Amino acid sequence: MTRKFFVGGNWKMNGDKKSLGELIQTMNGAKVDSNVDVVCGSPSIYLDFVRSKLDAKFGVAAQNCYKTAKGAFTGEISPAMIKDCGVNWVILGHSERRHVFGESDELIGQKTAHALENGLGVIACIGEKLDEREGGITEKVVFAQTKVIADNVKDWSKVVLAYEPVWAIGTGKTASPQQAQEVHEKLRAWLKTNVSEAVANSVRIIYGGSVTGGTCKELAAQKDVDGFLVGGASLKPEFIDIINAKA
Repeated sequence: MTRKFFVGGNWKMNGDKKSLGELIQTMNGAKVDSNVDVVCGSPSIYLDFVRSKLDAKFGVAAQNCYKTAKGAFTGEISPAMIKDCGVNWVILGHSERRHVFGESDELIGQKTAHALENGLGVIACIGEKLDEREGGITEKVVFAQTKVIADNVKDWSKVVLAYEPVWAIGTGKTASPQQAQEVHEKLRAWLKTNVSEAVANSVRIIYGGSVTGGTCKELAAQKDVDGFLVGGASLKPEFIDIINAKA
């Protein structure tokens, strides 16, 4: 089965209307591979702005959402609100949500279920910290995180799994193409055993962690790397090179 390449840009808490407007102009005017799904993760306050300016061939994602439709949850946004802005994706379980804001596997699972029930596509993030990698428990950590997500998914066609080794995010360190491939391959085997062979073959497992224009081609050539979730480089013109990594 051929899995369509998927490149997400996670803008995190960066940008303003001026700089994001310039980035959007660059993207709209660029020649990009039509065989790639591209989704940009905007700060929630700019979701409306980004969706109205960005070419329709690009998707937009919220960077987080809550597990209920509405209520007394100051500062949170719901999948219904995201959809009301014309946005169809959300990033959930990012390592910064887990390790800076203390979100548990259980909460991320609940958010995943609610987002999917409300028709959003979910970019679900998993990944181990440096001490976990060095302690030899990478598989244990990522399988446990994946299980909680899998337990909350009915329709896998709306899910993209993003493997992001936490030690490689924003550090300039990148997992080698071989390290990335190894974990992706094991994740796919886990899905085959614990979900189904069809899901294992079809679900896109993308890599995140200091992906740049310089590292993207070799990573993209790996058999089980189906795309990227890009942080800092998604705010720069080299994001176009990353989108076109397979071209």
